[in-house]
Amino acid sequence: QYIFDGEIPAIVDEETWNTVQRLMGTKRRAPKRQNTPNRLTGLLYCADCGAKLTHRSSLVQGKYLDDAFVCSSYRQLTRDCTMHYIREVVLRDLVLEHLRQTIAFVSAYEDEFIKLVTDKNTAEQRKATAQKQRELAQAERRIGELDRLFQRVYEDNISGKLTDERFSKLSAAYEDEQRTLTARVKVLHAELDKEQEQAGNIAQFVALVKRYTDLQELTPSVLNEFIERITVSAPDKSSGHRVQKIHIKYHFVGVLPPLPAQSKTA
Repeated sequence: QYIFDGEIPAIVDEETWNTVQRLMGTKRRAPKRQNTPNRLTGLLYCADCGAKLTHRSSLVQGKYLDDAFVCSSYRQLTRDCTMHYIREVVLRDLVLEHLRQTIAFVSAYEDEFIKLVTDKNTAEQRKATAQKQRELAQAERRIGELDRLFQRVYEDNISGKLTDERFSKLSAAYEDEQRTLTARVKVLHAELDKEQEQAGNIAQFVALVKRYTDLQELTPSVLNEFIERITVSAPDKSSGHRVQKIHIKYHFVGVLPPLPAQSKTA
């Protein structure tokens, strides 16, 4: 079977196709007192346990808390985490404001934005890439060693130095390890190749921004075009105030570095 990409004109562009696939892969249930799922459903994750945050109405201390998100593993038998409770309106406003600030900055300082993201990604990826390259080299070296070990035990079995039972156990173990390593090598090659697409990804994000220069509302379309995931931390009350951090990971550019104040704009 052969696959030839691009031979037949696409009905929709690749970006739209990928967005639709993500939406189809996310279970979206509407709370009992609402007709449609919340727009943020499927994008929110717990910063501590990694589980999704679910949209719910629940009775807490005699009061109904509507339009709030909580960690889906909170009080589960298999996993246990804190509630990570955050009101939908608070989260929606924070995301909208961050997105509007990002769009305004990119529109005013495109070259500076590209440099900021490139520098951030370069610093982060340099360390990650080096680690992956080391792991790749070790895996490929071990695959070669396993080939030699298998050849050795085969010869020992033929010569009678190794019983058939012992040969079967050793060869099965070597083959299992080699199969696992081969799969990992394939993943590492794909990840390293993907990191080479950084410049193209930033250009795609800038092109997306140019379609939304006057963003007024956080629609499902805007959310799913711009945002890959949002992680929500547990609230910190140690200062006497309720402080809760969220991290927004955008498509194409990941978590953005702090953007400089737009002092040049009117």
